[in-house]
Amino acid sequence: MNRIETDYLVIGSGAAGLAFADTLLDETDARIAIIDRHGKPGGHWNDAYSFVTLHQPSAFYGVNSMALGSRRKDVIGPNKGMDELASGPEIAAYYDQLMNQKLLPSGRVAYHPMCNHLGDNAFESVLSGARTQVHVRKKVVDATYHSPAVPSTHAPRFRVADGVRLLPPNALPQLGVSRQSKAARRFVILGAGKTAMDACVWLLNAGAEPDAIAWVMPRDSWLVNRVTTQPAPEFFDQSIGGQADQMEAFAKATSTADLFARLEACGALLRIHSDQTPTMFHLATITPGEIDLLRKIGNVIRKGRVQAIEADHLVLDGGREPMPTDTLYIDCTASAVEPRPLQPIFQRDKLLLQLVRLPQPAFSAALVAYVEAHYGDDEEKNRLCGTVPFPHTLDDYLRSMAANLRNQFQWSQDKTLRQWIRDSRLDGFGRLMSSIDPQDTHKLATVDRLRKNAVAAMANLPRLLAAASR
Repeated sequence: MNRIETDYLVIGSGAAGLAFADTLLDETDARIAIIDRHGKPGGHWNDAYSFVTLHQPSAFYGVNSMALGSRRKDVIGPNKGMDELASGPEIAAYYDQLMNQKLLPSGRVAYHPMCNHLGDNAFESVLSGARTQVHVRKKVVDATYHSPAVPSTHAPRFRVADGVRLLPPNALPQLGVSRQSKAARRFVILGAGKTAMDACVWLLNAGAEPDAIAWVMPRDSWLVNRVTTQPAPEFFDQSIGGQADQMEAFAKATSTADLFARLEACGALLRIHSDQTPTMFHLATITPGEIDLLRKIGNVIRKGRVQAIEADHLVLDGGREPMPTDTLYIDCTASAVEPRPLQPIFQRDKLLLQLVRLPQPAFSAALVAYVEAHYGDDEEKNRLCGTVPFPHTLDDYLRSMAANLRNQFQWSQDKTLRQWIRDSRLDGFGRLMSSIDPQDTHKLATVDRLRKNAVAAMANLPRLLAAASR
């Protein structure tokens, strides 16, 4: 067995693992070893469908030290006029550049791709079977705890009859040259999340007729309005003003249902079908233009989850649904984030990366690395890096925001950490707020409204949580 030594062993070279390693490299003189089962850095982005894009602007995704994209505005499509959204291939190339132009040339990072972590600080090469034991001088960093599932690597949880054509969305752009393209004139999208929405939008933009698409939607979802996530100065009222509006909604809401009604009324949230009350909120982000496209699909099947696909029908929780035998099924049922119990991030000789700000895994990991580098014992570090649960139900969102606001308050009380956040490329809105002209009374009033509403929201959240638990 091979043996190596390092200060930090990072398991996973996805968005969280690389954001952590990047900041730790800049803030310490530590040596870092990174292992990953993929052949290239970037985690799940290596497995994603080619037409996937970021939910959030490229301007505040990736790692702290290296810009992603060029801060251009999209000039066509549903995202027209807003900050660019990097595609899956662009993100994979970005992480490859990070590894080969910064991390490895530093001389303090060792990268071990195509390796499985075996536990007990050991890993095994997928290609050779060679095993390596790692002596970790400081900490093991698990960056895989909240790794997302993607369609191309997950196994369907339903039965598929022989002869049924079931593909992941990755295969859609290849239909024109694939054997699967034969008589592919009818499509069924399975799943209600952002992957399913992306697949629907791609099919419509590629020329599929709306009437040829059926959409199996077990649950309707609330969606974040991408207009409110823009970091450019011209979107100040929508982004910072939008946050102030959202905090006002939390401050004044009397129930979970009332909260979501208020968030929709102020433009923070959208829904595809106005006659359906969503029961799911996974923080998927979308533009009003995409909503308009998705509304063109009239055949939305609301009979629960798929149990089986037979030659001429679907078996769903709520009954059967006849389908033409030449239908092509697109499996978008992989869950982006599986529910897992929250744990403390700092655990003596181990770090378990989780969200500390919703919904930003890259920022969260970078901040955890900064705190690891500059603060004292685990109690102090966990106080500054409280775990924020990813919401799965509407009531979950209350708990997530309560944890989010607690962290924001802790950071605001620490001058050094507050300054790091303000300067961080991954923060998104810190520089937008700090660059306000002292003479701009409108923007200053908006920031003041945001702060006052945030305090009121923190005061009201316990009441909302108590009402939700009854």
